[in-house]
Amino acid sequence: KYLDLILLLVIVRTKVGKTSLIMSLVSEEFPDEVPLRAEEITIPADVTPERVPTHIVDYSEAEQSEEQLYQEISKANVICIVYSVNNKKSIEKVTSHWIPLINDRTDKDSRVPLILVGNKSDLVEHSSMETILPIMNQYQDIETCVECSAKNLKNISELFYYAQKAVLHPTGPLYCPEEKELKASCIKALTRIFKVSDLDNDGILNDNELNFFQKTCFNTPLAPQALEDVKNVVRRNMTDGVKDNGLTLKGFLFLHTLFIQRGRHETTWTVLRRFGYDDDLELTQEYLFPLIKIPADCTTELNHNAYLFLQSVFDKHDKDRDCALSPEEVKDLFKVFPYMPWGPDVNNTVCTNDDGWITYQGYLSQWTLTTYLDVQRSLEYLGYLGYSIIYEQESQAAAITVTRNKRIDLQKKQTQRSVFRCNVLGARDSGKSGFLQAFLGRNLQRQRRIREEHKSLYAMSTTYVYGQEKYLLLHEVMPDFDFLSEVDLACDVVCLVYDVNNPSSFEYCAKVYKQHFIDSKTPCVLIAAKSDLHEVRQHYGLSPHDFCRKHKLQPPQPFTCNTTEVPSKDLYTRLTTMAMYPHMAQADLKNSTFWLRASVGATVFAVLGFAMYRALLKTR
Repeated sequence: KYLDLILLLVIVRTKVGKTSLIMSLVSEEFPDEVPLRAEEITIPADVTPERVPTHIVDYSEAEQSEEQLYQEISKANVICIVYSVNNKKSIEKVTSHWIPLINDRTDKDSRVPLILVGNKSDLVEHSSMETILPIMNQYQDIETCVECSAKNLKNISELFYYAQKAVLHPTGPLYCPEEKELKASCIKALTRIFKVSDLDNDGILNDNELNFFQKTCFNTPLAPQALEDVKNVVRRNMTDGVKDNGLTLKGFLFLHTLFIQRGRHETTWTVLRRFGYDDDLELTQEYLFPLIKIPADCTTELNHNAYLFLQSVFDKHDKDRDCALSPEEVKDLFKVFPYMPWGPDVNNTVCTNDDGWITYQGYLSQWTLTTYLDVQRSLEYLGYLGYSIIYEQESQAAAITVTRNKRIDLQKKQTQRSVFRCNVLGARDSGKSGFLQAFLGRNLQRQRRIREEHKSLYAMSTTYVYGQEKYLLLHEVMPDFDFLSEVDLACDVVCLVYDVNNPSSFEYCAKVYKQHFIDSKTPCVLIAAKSDLHEVRQHYGLSPHDFCRKHKLQPPQPFTCNTTEVPSKDLYTRLTTMAMYPHMAQADLKNSTFWLRASVGATVFAVLGFAMYRALLKTR
């Protein structure tokens, strides 16, 4: 945080030299005549050490009321309490009067930092620090104490430097002086920073990672000797701070403790702010949720760099190199989050291995799904993982592609999109859930193991259309006919599912189609689910085949997931193709050779894709 203006309030009773201090700072000489209070003054940014303009307010009991004092306290970013080093009564007033008064007028959770200023040091040979140190230990709001002299200009500029530093780099949120250790919130923030910077996830910052960290935070790498010096400092002070010639988390935290104890708070604050933290050690809204404009009828997808980043995150947590994330590996991946973002339903939304662990493909599918459905959440997640820092981007908004308006795709009869949404509608128990799970390669036997509370209304995976890998998102829409919203209806292709063995099942599909899709440009497909069972006559006036013929739809597509093998993906390839080429829904899509070309292309490229994936794994 860099304030546009630091408001500095200088208070105390008369005759301790506070006004002389201000005038000495401004004029760089001791004034011959000192008024009761100095006029308010703003020191320009270019003459201050922290390059921030500082507004100084002097308070005088003789000229101002207590109400005016209270108003100034409420506006101040930092308060200097001035006492005279040769006057014990003025020192006593610091604790008996001024600190209680200030604390009464400020909120406990947002106390103003205090600087104790011992003036008139030119009049004594001894220091007042012995008396002041117990006071500093008693009150956490006191940032530091400076002894100075307005008369001989000793430590005057230093006083105002410390005042600026107290605002920009406060000790309070970072360090507990009584315990002589970092506060829990600071440890938590620095631990996340360590894990983000530990690019290979081995629990150690090696020289390359330390240099990347240094360059990220301070725009300059460390010389080899400087790196060794840092590690030697840690080695001398703790046994487990350096391991395999790299810095452990304990060593990293120790270094920051050392910086703070030596008064170099700005080092730790620079690191914290570079990684998105505010003064309360929370990630800022600007960092987590950068602005991104999404016009109507446009969708959001991850771009190439985002997928490369997410692949690297997967690789660094897939410890056993089995191309799947075990529950422990998922937990480790999300340690940089303040909460667990994925629930058990995720395992039933994307592809998993035989153990129920999310595969590499399933992992990328889940990220693609989140970005499509809730881009703000995706930005937040990428923020926790440090995307913008590791990829040196202004924000994680650089990871997102906003697709062009769908109307333009229809006009140009082509699309650059990679994610297509298929809404699945049907009466209760028509087989919608089975249709979703079959897309993830699960037959009926595997589906029966899914617990009711872990079921998902979404299924996301890839298909291949003419050799292009595309994501198909299936969304099971709840069958409350009277409550279908625009979101339930907005999609690229529609599946109307009915149970061939239930005579009342088709009527729902017919009603939904006639009410919502008969005049729509959205392609529709009827799915004759549970086709392994006996097909019964539907109670509706027209048979499903006659209905399709009348409305120029494809004939009902038979589907069952009651198979011994993994269910076929051919139907899902068709759905993706219809979503990609909606203008052809009433023409070429009826042509069997069109489907043959699309399906063969899908099969060939699925095989090629698997071979390339295996080759990739060998190199990982």
